Amino acid sequence: MALDSKIPAGEMEAKWEDYKGHVKLVNPANKRKLEVIVVGTGLAGASAAAALGELGYKVKTFCFQDSPRRAHSIAAQGGINAAKNYQNDGDSVFRLFYDTVKGGDYRAREANVHRLAEVSANIIDQCVAQGVPFAREYGGLLSNRSFGGTQVQRTFYAAGQTGQQLLLGAYSALERQIALGNVTQYSRHEMLDVVMIDGKARGIIARNLVTGELERHFGHAVLLCSGGYGNVFYLSTNAMGSNVTAAWKAHKKGAFFGNPCFTQIHPTCIPVSGDYQSKLTLMSESLRNDGRIWVPKQKDDNRKATDIPEEERDYYLERRYPAFGNLVPRDVASRAAKERCDEGYGVGTTKLAVYLDFADAIKRYGKIEVGKGALENVDEAGIIAMGKEVVKEKYGNLFEMYAKITGENPYEVPMRIYPAVHYVMGGLWVNYELQTTVQGLYALGEANFSDHGANRLGASALMQGLADGYFVVPYTLGNYLADEIRNPSIPTTHPAFEETEKAVSDRINTLMNIKGKQTVESFHKRLGKIMWDKCGMARNAQGLQEAIAEIQQLKKEFWSDVRIPGEINGMNPELDKAGRVADFIELGELMCKDALQRNESCGGHFREESQTEDGEAKRDDDNYSYVSAWEFKGESNWELNKEELNFEIVKPTQRSYK
Repeated sequence: MALDSKIPAGEMEAKWEDYKGHVKLVNPANKRKLEVIVVGTGLAGASAAAALGELGYKVKTFCFQDSPRRAHSIAAQGGINAAKNYQNDGDSVFRLFYDTVKGGDYRAREANVHRLAEVSANIIDQCVAQGVPFAREYGGLLSNRSFGGTQVQRTFYAAGQTGQQLLLGAYSALERQIALGNVTQYSRHEMLDVVMIDGKARGIIARNLVTGELERHFGHAVLLCSGGYGNVFYLSTNAMGSNVTAAWKAHKKGAFFGNPCFTQIHPTCIPVSGDYQSKLTLMSESLRNDGRIWVPKQKDDNRKATDIPEEERDYYLERRYPAFGNLVPRDVASRAAKERCDEGYGVGTTKLAVYLDFADAIKRYGKIEVGKGALENVDEAGIIAMGKEVVKEKYGNLFEMYAKITGENPYEVPMRIYPAVHYVMGGLWVNYELQTTVQGLYALGEANFSDHGANRLGASALMQGLADGYFVVPYTLGNYLADEIRNPSIPTTHPAFEETEKAVSDRINTLMNIKGKQTVESFHKRLGKIMWDKCGMARNAQGLQEAIAEIQQLKKEFWSDVRIPGEINGMNPELDKAGRVADFIELGELMCKDALQRNESCGGHFREESQTEDGEAKRDDDNYSYVSAWEFKGESNWELNKEELNFEIVKPTQRSYK
């Protein structure tokens, strides 16, 4: 199948404006006749549903949580990027566009990234109008801080809870539309399949997670805003409920999967503490603004961090990447930490950790406070005390979280961090309009592949989710629905709804009737170990081939020996989890196949066979400058389609942060 990305013609900076000026429109009276389904109520879903409800469409939203506020978007703590140049430090739409393409190691579609940079400033205005309490400078301007992969300060933030505050803003907008009757919210509902009629997405089958009943819902279009699939690795920073099921069901109905192996490893995570852990905790990347990352210069150094003098510390990011220092992109920082630990310089009981140290920042802020107050004869203890108060104001809740989890006071001793699975750049393939290869089926936010290439810059997830929901899909969806105004709602008694519901029901019954001996959790854990060991921070051909065979065997074992207690008709979280893990197993196989065919290193995808002399990722632009778009052909069978990437403005070069 030929992939049509539908990128508008013309100059890059004019593409989006030109598209909006010529797009088809739906008049207000007709919008009231059109039904739209939104699956997921995180930032992408809540903002899309609120925007479409405001426009007058009849919207239904679905989330498996008890409230839209539970979406995993709340966990994005550090901030949201926007090219407002409040700092007057050289930022611009072009600079954000450039940083994003370069940070993604030249594996993103330029037109989508430029549009994202263009609308970024509007997002901040929208959120301020909704009452999002962004941090402000003394003079009233919104404050900014730095994130990895940039040399400007463009990240807006609300202490260490930016995602939560942004979601509350989008949620309030969504609730307003629910109160007005424009949006109907279905909580504790999980989408289990897409209903196709005449080649178009026309609805979904959802399971009521409280009663166990299957429900049919019609929509003239379906928007998947269901987040990422990082939990395929079992241990990740994602919420335990985060899953791939909605996207995977769409994939099996014809939506191509783009770049599935592109996984983001986040460098600042609290290290694994034991075999019984099921969740990892992220410490926001904003901490790399002020924290300095180091390891001892001596291998297997068991001294306390505070006992190691300055001259015996290796600030390895500052040493290796002097231009960016501790603010190199996530993939670079993660690989550097792994390399130090692999060489024997790791710290902590497991030796799989490095230090993130705030001592210098505390002293620096303390001295600034002394200067601001024109204070005299302040001793070092006083300076440190004042510095701690400044750090507490900027990062307090993050420090509290670390202290509660580890039992250590990060104001007194350095934090210990290690890379962990965080975000996925892969997702359903979409064109410029965010439509998948299935007509009427759209994917927004982390559920699509479109904006981040092989590595997402920090603070860009919130930006993309809100950009897609508030400012992109209201235009692009209208362009599709303008041709649907003559098509009345299809009753859910249509044979396609009945057949799809039966297929969903049969699968659930099959799962329940296996009556094996092994728990769902044990299969998930085993899958995660295979994925992390052989398709994680480093990958090679032999390991990936082994992983594919192991996952295929795991799948056979799952479908013959999984044990699911409880009943179908009622609340059964273990049954819900079983369906999700079954989908993860299939996804894991595709991820390994994608990683195997991409014989280059780029961004978060590091092939050991493809690296520079000093251990950096080595791309192969001649052979792999494309998006891998996989078409499902049957069990363990996919066909690779390629969308060639053409770089008109940001010419691919070897990335350097030195």
